[in-house]
Amino acid sequence: MNKPRKAPPPRFTIVQQRPDRRPLVATVLAVAWAVSLVGAWLGSERHAAPALPTVRAELDSANAELQRWRSQAESLAQREATLSRSDQVSRAANKEIQSVLAEREEEISDLRANIAFYERLVGATGQPKGLGVHSARFAAEAGGTWRYQIVLTQSLNKGAISSGRLRFTVEGVRDGKLASIGWDELHQRHGVPPQDYSFRYFQQLDGSVMLPADFTPQRVRVSLDGGGVAVEQTLGWESGVTT
Repeated sequence: MNKPRKAPPPRFTIVQQRPDRRPLVATVLAVAWAVSLVGAWLGSERHAAPALPTVRAELDSANAELQRWRSQAESLAQREATLSRSDQVSRAANKEIQSVLAEREEEISDLRANIAFYERLVGATGQPKGLGVHSARFAAEAGGTWRYQIVLTQSLNKGAISSGRLRFTVEGVRDGKLASIGWDELHQRHGVPPQDYSFRYFQQLDGSVMLPADFTPQRVRVSLDGGGVAVEQTLGWESGVTT
């Protein structure tokens, strides 16, 4: 008896295709990871810095306080600069005042010295005198010249100004004979102008003259021309006392 033949297996198999869930799973995992991160941050913030709002408020307050101190520091710096400039101005003004005071004190000292000198010249109880020559003194200088100092005084017209011009002649002996050395010859040139004077109580006139080598001085004859008032006095060469 012949066995029946088995049918050959089918060449194609029908498999039911299921939907691909991998993208959905990836999305769910990504969302879950993000949610976990937010939760972790909130949790860490809650646990690690529970007073963060208070700290922020204190930080804002500190910043405001710092700004206030900065403003106050700038104000103080400006005030210090103003005071410094004011101090510099005050110091300069004080220095100028001190300089003026020193000058005035020096002037007062000079006036006191002049008054004392004048009192010695005319004497505290002496009689008032008009324009005159108090003394004429000569001192030898290097080079053969003679330095003279002639003091003029007046006490008759107190407060009045005496002004005019001065000349003098030196009298003595030359080659065994009396001789006079005039104003021009004393200065070794022609047309020498007289020496001006102007004073209230006294004045010292200075200068230098040249005497001949063979001349021996004995007296000095001083001539004063005060604009209508002419005075002539002869004084000894050594002592300066009127002769």
